[in-house]
Amino acid sequence: MTAVDSAGPVVGEPRPIGLGALRPIGLGELVERAELLTRLDRKYMLPVTDLPLLLGGIDEDVRVLEVDGQRRFAYRSLYFDTPEMDGYLGAARRRRRRFKLRIRTYLDSGGRFLEVKTRGPRGTTVKQRVPYDGDPWRLDDEARAYADHALGEAGIHARHLRFVPALTTLYRRTTLFLPRSGSRLTIDTGLTWALPDGTVLRTPERAIVETKAGRAGCGADRLLWSLKHRPCPVSKYGTGLAALRPELPANRWLPVLRRHFPTTPPG
Repeated sequence: MTAVDSAGPVVGEPRPIGLGALRPIGLGELVERAELLTRLDRKYMLPVTDLPLLLGGIDEDVRVLEVDGQRRFAYRSLYFDTPEMDGYLGAARRRRRRFKLRIRTYLDSGGRFLEVKTRGPRGTTVKQRVPYDGDPWRLDDEARAYADHALGEAGIHARHLRFVPALTTLYRRTTLFLPRSGSRLTIDTGLTWALPDGTVLRTPERAIVETKAGRAGCGADRLLWSLKHRPCPVSKYGTGLAALRPELPANRWLPVLRRHFPTTPPG
C-alpha cells in the first residue's frame, strides 16, 4: 500500500471546473450510446486554467455524466507489471503487442474492475474488463486467469510472466458525452502518482483531457487544435512512471515530461 491510499487525489487540487450549465446524462444511457471499448484515444495535457475555454467552446449540446447528483468522480488505478517492466517497455518502445494491466477502483461507489488494455487494428485501443471483488492490492487466481486469457487473445503469451504492483494513480474524472459524434471526453484533475515504496508525485496545475472517438476525431478535438493543443503521448502509467523512475528509458515521453512535470518529485 502507498502513502496516498486514504488521502485520495485532493491535495493541491484546483477548484472544480464549471459544469453547472451542462445537462446531465446517466451512466446507463452513456454506456448505451457511447461505450466505445474499442476506440481511438487522443490525449492532451494542458493547464487547468484552459479548461473553461474548452467547456465553453464546444459547439454542440454537451452532456455531463451525473450519478447520485455527482459530476466528478475519484478513481484509483493500481497497475501491475513484470519485474522486468515488460508492460512499460512495450509502451516506451512502441511495440505492437503491448499491454496495460490494472485494478481500477471507483472510490465514490466502491466499484472495482480488473482491466486489460491491448492494441487493436490500426492503432485502436481494446479494453477488456470484468468486475473484481478480490483484494484491491493484488491479483487473485481468478483475476490472473482472466488477464492471461485477455492477453493471449492479443497474441501476448503471459502465463510464464510474474506480475507485481508497479504504480498507483489517483485523480478525479469528469466525463462528457458529445451526441453529434457519439463520442466521449474525459477530464482528469488532481493527478497523483505513487510508487509501491510510497514516493509520490502530484501535478495539481495540469489536467489530462482524453477524447474517445473514431479516426476522424470529434468537435472537442478540433476545438483543442484551434487552441494550439495537440495530442501528445501522455500515459498515466508510462509518463508517470518515467517521471518517478528517471532510470527507465523515456524518450517517447520526454517532451511531455519537460513541459508538464516537475523536474524533482516532491517527497
